[in-house]
Amino acid sequence: MIDQGLERRSAAVTEMPDELRHDVRLLGKLLGQVLAEQGGEDLLADVERLRKAVIAARRGEISADVITEMVAGWEIERAVAVARAFTCYFHLANLAEEHYRIRTLRERDAEGRVQRESLAQAVHELGHERVSELLEGLELHPVLTAHPTEARRRAVVTAIQRISGQLTEYNAPGRGASERAESKRRMLEEIDLLWRTAQLRSTKLDPLDEVRTAMAAFDETLFRMVPQVYRSLDTALDERSGTRPPLARPFIRYGSWIGGDRDGNPNVTSKVTRETIQIQSEHVLTALETACARIARTLTASAQFAPCSPELKAALATAVDAHPEVVSELATRSPREPHRQWLLFVAARIAATRRRDLDLAYRTPAELLADLRLTQESLAASAPRQAYGELQHLIWQVETFGFHLAELEVRQHSQVHAAALAELRAGGELSERTEEVLATIRVIGWIQERYGVTACSRYVVSFTRSAEDIAAVYELARHALGDRAPVLDVVPLFESGQDLANSPGVLTGMLDIPEVRRRLADTGRRMEIMLGYSDSAKELGPAAATLRLYEAQEALTAWAAEHDVELRMFHGRGGALGRGGGPANRAVLAQAPGSVAGRFKVTEQGEVIFARYGHIAIARRHLEQVANAVLLASSPTVGARTATAAERFRGMAEQVATASEQAYRALTEAPGFPEWFGLVSPLEELGSLRLGSRPARRGLGAPRSLDDLRAIPWVFAWAQTRVNLPGWYGLGTGLAAVDNLDELRAAYAEWPLFNVMLDNAEMSLAKTDRSIAKRYLALGGREDFAQQVLEEYDRTRELVLRVTGHTRLLENRKVLSRAVQLRDPYVDALSHLQLRALRALRTETLSDQDRDRLSTLLLLSVNGVAAGLQNTG
Repeated sequence: MIDQGLERRSAAVTEMPDELRHDVRLLGKLLGQVLAEQGGEDLLADVERLRKAVIAARRGEISADVITEMVAGWEIERAVAVARAFTCYFHLANLAEEHYRIRTLRERDAEGRVQRESLAQAVHELGHERVSELLEGLELHPVLTAHPTEARRRAVVTAIQRISGQLTEYNAPGRGASERAESKRRMLEEIDLLWRTAQLRSTKLDPLDEVRTAMAAFDETLFRMVPQVYRSLDTALDERSGTRPPLARPFIRYGSWIGGDRDGNPNVTSKVTRETIQIQSEHVLTALETACARIARTLTASAQFAPCSPELKAALATAVDAHPEVVSELATRSPREPHRQWLLFVAARIAATRRRDLDLAYRTPAELLADLRLTQESLAASAPRQAYGELQHLIWQVETFGFHLAELEVRQHSQVHAAALAELRAGGELSERTEEVLATIRVIGWIQERYGVTACSRYVVSFTRSAEDIAAVYELARHALGDRAPVLDVVPLFESGQDLANSPGVLTGMLDIPEVRRRLADTGRRMEIMLGYSDSAKELGPAAATLRLYEAQEALTAWAAEHDVELRMFHGRGGALGRGGGPANRAVLAQAPGSVAGRFKVTEQGEVIFARYGHIAIARRHLEQVANAVLLASSPTVGARTATAAERFRGMAEQVATASEQAYRALTEAPGFPEWFGLVSPLEELGSLRLGSRPARRGLGAPRSLDDLRAIPWVFAWAQTRVNLPGWYGLGTGLAAVDNLDELRAAYAEWPLFNVMLDNAEMSLAKTDRSIAKRYLALGGREDFAQQVLEEYDRTRELVLRVTGHTRLLENRKVLSRAVQLRDPYVDALSHLQLRALRALRTETLSDQDRDRLSTLLLLSVNGVAAGLQNTG
């Protein structure tokens, strides 16, 4: 099917590694077989016709009008089937690339050299002593969020995972012909099922669905991967890792907004938050029990060869007295194996904790850690490998995840708090929304009583404008629980350009709030603030937002030094380039000097969760890269170099920021722009995709301004049009305002922030297709807007290439360039199908039946384009 003719595809194909080419061709051939079996040879022929046509159009051999006519000539049902075929292909192509990436990582690891951007490389560059010092304060804090950018259904994801397992079996070394034939048969069976699985959700997700989806990433990847990262660092510090006490301390802390973020999402209630933490606890306790029981069953060391310590012997005796029926049975099964007996007893206690059997349960993770360390200390004297091997992994897992898995954070809009306080101060009957605000605080108190303060204490306030917005939460807590108010770390979220500029003043005001002063005293003067990338980019444009965020970080770092505060900045970055996305490790190195200081907290959103945490090898590589960057960014040498570059290019950056923002606002704030955007993109239809539990906009009806529209559908819809405007618009004008190409090139070479900004824009430009974008833009009936967008695209593309010195987009990023070039024609096919549906829905008078069928075609194409472009939301 779609694999045919790949050899004839430009330079991108010649760069395609043989292993990747093999997997793409194999999966494509199997999909073609399924299409022929299920849809007939004529369906396969139509898919091939469209595939060949879009490739020919890219070569300039035919006009795109030919494709428009072809697609328009199909019955809607046939167009839907073709859209499904290309969407399935993208899922399989993504799978093949993931397998190639995993193989590449393993091959590099097998070479025995220090890998670039690894923890070992950080130790090699900074030295053991410096890394050991940084470890004391090192913290990497990813926060999972449920923002609706994952277009795939969970059923589709699991089907792809099953195909992945069979592809692994098929390619495994040493497999016999019959074994490979069976794996191929199973792959064909699973691809057949993928084809038959509905790509679109029939019901809207609720918040608990999102919680359970995130739990899959924990169950399948995170729990097992985290100790591997620690082991990697421990080995880099001393190759005797596993035979001595660990040098690496746990530095990863996961957080979650899923089930806690209620800003603009009425579906997240106090009841949902309560159930969320219970689901999280069930998963982590199950994982800990399983791991502990597994280690216990394998720990068959006899007392003759690994005698237990007096302390462990006393603990076993105490356990026999307190729980004779449990311990006696274990002793019968494991005679003269005291360490095994003890760990089996510990596993039984973890199970009791999960069941809420208070007679046997652990009250806190600290109690469990004490029992595990008792085992470790006993083994260390005679069997150090048993003490510091798998048992150490379990200890690291308890230290990282506790009994709550991830810290649940609550977020709410400042205006909701203001309205609730106004009601409470006025007296009288309270509205349902105010009652819910108070109930949320009571649930936080309940979570802290049951799971500890670390399970839920951060309360993020969206659109923080003043210290009063922070004080409001503490006042609400007193209304909710009086003297029993929970421990709260109220986190201001600065999102707009003006709020970023005012942020130091807000923090100064916060120092006058009694509850803030008490928390500073309790935490060693630690304070957290959050920076919003999505809304600032939507308001200011990508270039101005990037530069204003950097300025804000510089100012906040200076404020923290002046007020003797250890400030942690929480980066609210989205998955898409228009929302602060891009390689996380490069983003860390581009932060303002002093703003990292060994700590990095960042949101992991939507599709990014599965892209980064869908496989252990990829997840481990991602976390090692980010940890490497955090360590390097905390080095005085790197900080000094970045500070020098920032100071040198400050004036130039101001010119770029000012001019780019003016160009961006001239378009997005023009009369009629929101309505035009709604016509040229599938914005209105995105709500029907049922991507998540959260509404796409803050009000009802069509957006009257960009303020009514959330940043996620703003970016997602632009990606569908192949314009990707939020990732680059205004940058060209900003670069043109600097009448010194050499200075721009020097900034690109010397200043990490400027380098990352241009590289991300280049990636976004590479995923833009001007000819197809032009067809979308024409749907709005505003030639002036369309011309404005296309002229800025041409300007930005030309100047980015001139500044970077590249002859083509992504010239220096071969892997990404290959992926984009190989996908582009197939994304084109789906775009033409989407254009057919969108054009008819916007311009034709349709029956309800035809409108429904065209909407299905549109949504299927949206799903497929998202799979093809990948970082779309």
